[in-house]
Amino acid sequence: MYAKTSRHLEDLPAKHAPIAPASETASVEALDAIWTRLKARLRAELGDDVFNSWFPRMEVIEAVDGVVHLSVPTKFLKSWVCSHYRDRLRRLFQEQNCGVEDVEIVVRVTGQKPSLGRVQRGPSAEAPEAETRPQRAAGAPAAAATPAAPAEAEGFVASPLDRRLTFATFLVGQSNAFAHAAAMQVVRSAPGEKPIYNPLYIHSAVGLGKTHLCQALAQSMESTGRRIVYLTAERFMYGFVAALKSHTAIAFKEKLRAIDVLVIDDVQFLTGKSMQQEFCHTLNALIDAGRQVIVAADRPPCDLEGIEERMRSRLQAGLVVEMGAIDEPLRVKILEARIAQARTHLPTFEVRPEVVTWLARQLSANGRDLEGAVNRMLAHATLSGQPLDLPTAEAAIKDLIRTREPKKVKIEDIQRLVANHYNVSKSDILSSRRTATVVRPRQIAMYLSKALTLRSLPEIGRRFGGRDHTTVLHAVRKIEGLTGQDAALAGEIDLLKRMLQE
Repeated sequence: MYAKTSRHLEDLPAKHAPIAPASETASVEALDAIWTRLKARLRAELGDDVFNSWFPRMEVIEAVDGVVHLSVPTKFLKSWVCSHYRDRLRRLFQEQNCGVEDVEIVVRVTGQKPSLGRVQRGPSAEAPEAETRPQRAAGAPAAAATPAAPAEAEGFVASPLDRRLTFATFLVGQSNAFAHAAAMQVVRSAPGEKPIYNPLYIHSAVGLGKTHLCQALAQSMESTGRRIVYLTAERFMYGFVAALKSHTAIAFKEKLRAIDVLVIDDVQFLTGKSMQQEFCHTLNALIDAGRQVIVAADRPPCDLEGIEERMRSRLQAGLVVEMGAIDEPLRVKILEARIAQARTHLPTFEVRPEVVTWLARQLSANGRDLEGAVNRMLAHATLSGQPLDLPTAEAAIKDLIRTREPKKVKIEDIQRLVANHYNVSKSDILSSRRTATVVRPRQIAMYLSKALTLRSLPEIGRRFGGRDHTTVLHAVRKIEGLTGQDAALAGEIDLLKRMLQE
């Protein structure tokens, strides 16, 4: 498949102007045209998941002296792309016959159009940052007033805490009552006391409040005088990579292990064997020392992909709590709280009870949609001055209503359903076992993944234990052939499709 896609893309006519040689700078239009085509090729070769993780925020700046400069928003993204994809990017640009011989990744300044005078170049990325620190220090009062400014924790930069996300603003309902009770039990533990639940593992789908709960935990325990570090998985990886580059990895690990409470959010994004090993070592050291560890993810430990078994067993050894889908009474409470908060900006802002009830029934996916609905209605009331009746509310949030959209099926859901239907485990489907009782369910799961999702064959193969895309293609063709011959099998697959799409 790769070869076919690549040949197709290479056969496309080159409709761009060549990049100017020597010290001349190419036009922005020519570079943008080239970069647009190359992004399409990268998406075709790598799959949507990999492409969306690393390349959407990458922008082309200019080409000078045969070197094309690409910009990214963070140091971590730059480090990862340079380590894994720089050579591929260089080859792709060279294949365009546009005079480019090399690729340089730089970090752009937030909020500014990138240019070489405002970015960090190549290996000397730390030097420009150091040069700008006095200028930032001159504006220190303004920076201190910014809520999102990251906090310094034991010598390294932690992820920022949102002071609005406290237990006072966390609304409790049937779906999150158990997770909230567990969090409060952790907060009530005395400083220096051995934790009861360690680690505390909180998981939920997107937008159900796990980040709010983690931040509330961090801020409450911080107020008791304990040393708290709140990190996203991305921040942890960035800190570790930066420490390795500066040869301070040992100091980084010692500082991290000297704290009282570690909160790691979105641990499902922790990628790379070395990163997972280091996190596992840190986790073991903190737990063995009686320090509290709190972890949040979008799925339980048993469903985390690419996680070593030792790390998975450590996470499962603590208390694993789930925050379920927000029920309707809780959605009403969230809407009423957001409306009351909006009145601080517009005292005359009122939403009728029947509108609140209708919104709570329509927006059932997550809490962020509820907040977005209130923001839209507030803007409508502020700008138009018209009363917020039901037709007006419906028009204001029509883009948020998803009841008519088909359900998005995940590969993990397919694997779980097929495993339960055929009485095998999910680990059997992902394993290398080749018995008939396992091979057939595995092939059916691969077929359904291709039929019901937009994932590429290579991506599906990676989700099934790192298999090659040709294995997936064989499974798809095998099941397609059998369904035409076996009516019972065709009926089973139709049933599985309906169950997944309900």
